[in-house]
Amino acid sequence: MSKFTNLALVDYIFKQLHYISIQTKIDQTIMAAERLFDFIYDQQKNHPLEKSLGRKDDNGKWMFYSTGSIIEQAEKAASGLIGLGLDKGDRVAISSYKNSPEWTIMDLACQMSGMVSIPLYPTISSREYEFVLNNSQTKMAFCGPGDLYEKLQKAKLNTPSLDKIFSFDENSSHPYWKDMFSSEHADQVEEIKKAVHPDDLATIIYTSGTTGNPKGVMLTHRNIAHVVHETVPVLPGKPGDNALSFLPLCHIFERAVSFGLICKNLSVHFTGTDNLGGDDGDLKSVKPVFFSTVPRLLEKVYESIYNKGLALGGTKEKLFFWALGLTDTYTLEQDHSFVDGLKWKVADKLIFSKWREALGGNVQAIVTGAAACPVKIMRVFCAAGIPIREGYGLTETSPTLTVNTLDDDGVMLGTVGPVIKGVDLIIDSSEGEYKEDEGEILAFGPNVTQGYYENPEANAAIFKMIDGKKWFRTGDIGKFVESKKGRKFLKITDRKKELLKTSGGKYVAPAPIENRMRESFFIEQMMVIGEKQKFVSALIVPAPEALKDWCLNNDIEFTSLADACNNEKVNAHYQEIINGYNPEFSHIEQIKKFKLLPVEWLPLHEDGATAELTPTQKLKRRVIREKFGYAIDEIYNV
Repeated sequence: MSKFTNLALVDYIFKQLHYISIQTKIDQTIMAAERLFDFIYDQQKNHPLEKSLGRKDDNGKWMFYSTGSIIEQAEKAASGLIGLGLDKGDRVAISSYKNSPEWTIMDLACQMSGMVSIPLYPTISSREYEFVLNNSQTKMAFCGPGDLYEKLQKAKLNTPSLDKIFSFDENSSHPYWKDMFSSEHADQVEEIKKAVHPDDLATIIYTSGTTGNPKGVMLTHRNIAHVVHETVPVLPGKPGDNALSFLPLCHIFERAVSFGLICKNLSVHFTGTDNLGGDDGDLKSVKPVFFSTVPRLLEKVYESIYNKGLALGGTKEKLFFWALGLTDTYTLEQDHSFVDGLKWKVADKLIFSKWREALGGNVQAIVTGAAACPVKIMRVFCAAGIPIREGYGLTETSPTLTVNTLDDDGVMLGTVGPVIKGVDLIIDSSEGEYKEDEGEILAFGPNVTQGYYENPEANAAIFKMIDGKKWFRTGDIGKFVESKKGRKFLKITDRKKELLKTSGGKYVAPAPIENRMRESFFIEQMMVIGEKQKFVSALIVPAPEALKDWCLNNDIEFTSLADACNNEKVNAHYQEIINGYNPEFSHIEQIKKFKLLPVEWLPLHEDGATAELTPTQKLKRRVIREKFGYAIDEIYNV
């Protein structure tokens, strides 16, 4: 070994020891952080970043806040809130169509001043705004660009507690948020920060719900901080690496993730879903090591990849679908023969590497939640070297209860992962009719909510006392399954409230049927129906592009989606799809009839029509049944 090589080795060892030292300090401070604002101070202490939180300006250029700047502005905003007459415990609303550093800074300001932030979904109606603002007795509101200021101003007319509204948009004519900044009450902010206890209320998040008024979930600093502590190990990367954030910060999933990214010292790039794809999209330019998402976005990425494969033609198309076919048999622990190994290397070099490049080329993990992710989608991405990890939780649990990890025995496709440390889950089959080993999932742990704000009736319904412990009823049905090494993983089988009962008295779980059949490239959305009916049926929204391509390839004129839904050959094609999946389910669960609908279900309609989905993309089953009652009548009255 040469002298140069020896020196290089010594240098390498010292660098690794230095990194381990830094990481050890970070790990120690992670466990010390108990209030949410502690995480940004820990970043400043251990690994301050010049590019901590960033977004694009109006000209499309990235602009960033350093760790020190975030702290400085949050403290000035906290002082400003006090200067405006607000006291510890007062409510402050935040709303924006896109994530931004300003959103997080304002959230931190609320925490530092002992106040309670009220995140608002930007897409909910003015009536819902009024309810949330009045129920929480919000005194101040901050909002992003667009029509949100006007929306809040309209709600203010019927909200006596709401005093002032500020905009994050410097170019608008509305009061600018930085105009309320102050250093006058800096000493008071310091005193309040010292007095903030981990069990103090940090936020009230109003769940969108599928029926009735939203319920305000009360979460403390400790609730959310516990989830951050126990899920940060799932996050990949090293300090300074890039991460993307585009799911709404008003939802606890992305909000907890954002604190995790700060805790992990990653450079957070806030963006929107409309800016992700394409050659000039944020995925390619930012080259993130991590982002969190929802299954529907992954499905759309897969559909885009599939459509590009169809457009290749000739040998390239055959090669594409040969590689795609390999993923059907992929398993996480597969051990290839020499020949199979060569096949996968060829497929990776020619096909899968292009997929990774489309996501920036650096993605080390993607976490998905908020809804069930089809196993097929996860298998395809994992096979292509893009690790997808699914987790599970609710707003009421801050949110994470379980999550698949990057460990060797930390993932099982088709499950939502092992339970995070510090949390207990049990399967309660004492109420209702369940399949063997299944029941309602009950949760107990430091991340579980205190309850719903000013809603004693709802609070009485969501907790169950067992052996002196107060367990939270998730409303989800599930069971535990074991890995080959004996580790327990949670599998969600349905929603308790969404179980339907046929006229024959048999219970049917719609979600597993919907999730499985939505793996078809031709099914965009689906809802299983059959309550008090002799058999189970489905309302299906076709995937427009896939159906259009199929029509063109089968000499069927495609004039509109509505015409296609009424075409006999198209309906016969969908019947074949249904027939292919039906044998996977019991006789009573099989889809006997269906109706194609040419109307996409959305969380918001521009014409003000009632939305079919919640802001988190869950089906509003009652709304769908009412809006498409004519289709249901056609199914059962023939």
